[in-house]
Amino acid sequence: MTDATYERGVQIRQEIFGKELTDAHLANADDFNRLIQDLITRYCFGEVWGRELLSRKVRSMLTLAMLAALGRDNEIKIHVRGALANGVTKEEIGEVFLHSAIYAGVPAGVSGFRCASEVFAEGTSAGAGATS
Repeated sequence: MTDATYERGVQIRQEIFGKELTDAHLANADDFNRLIQDLITRYCFGEVWGRELLSRKVRSMLTLAMLAALGRDNEIKIHVRGALANGVTKEEIGEVFLHSAIYAGVPAGVSGFRCASEVFAEGTSAGAGATS
């Protein structure tokens, strides 16, 4: 029996973060971290990212703003790559972090800009280093 929600989650992760990286994360899951990989795949991507009311581009921008507000720098970098893959422009990413600075505090916005700048300097749009 296949789990359609899980399979949809795998597909969405592959489209956002790259097939090679997604497949490696799932294949390298062990007895300990398989639980979180399954949760991320099934619920984060299969259930929520798989909904159609908001586009992936909008979801990426929302995710970046929330990660900045929470100070999750590593995840910001991962999701900047994903946002680029979802069609968010470099300029739009800047606007997201500028807006975050107003509502979540200047340090949150500064951190977002710094993380995004590091990703832009790598010259990658998706995949490298993504875990979620």
